[in-house]
Amino acid sequence: VQLVESGGGLVRPGESLRLSCVASGFNLGDYAMGWFRQAPEKEREQVACISVSGRTTHYTDSVKGRFTISRDNFKNRVHLQMNTLKPEDTAVYYCAAVIEPCTDYSEVDHWGIGTLVTVSS
Repeated sequence: VQLVESGGGLVRPGESLRLSCVASGFNLGDYAMGWFRQAPEKEREQVACISVSGRTTHYTDSVKGRFTISRDNFKNRVHLQMNTLKPEDTAVYYCAAVIEPCTDYSEVDHWGIGTLVTVSS
């Protein structure tokens, strides 16, 4: 079982990034999928979650209107489009296979290895 994220990097405030996560060793379509992040000296927090069908999404308040989670079950991939990035979005971002339903504190079954996003001028 493996989740591998990509797309992180260094961007300036106001710019965009698109994170991707590819799953192997299991059927991504069996899980809701989430993106979490952990900033230095802070606890890991859930950023976004999407249901198995893709019809329901759940976002933390600080990213609503700026981030969009999506999934492609046929390609075993999940994405996080991040627009209008802010310095406070700087963190390691983790993809996760979540046991439905998505909630504020979704139950994670598998974690990715993480990708670093740095927002700085």
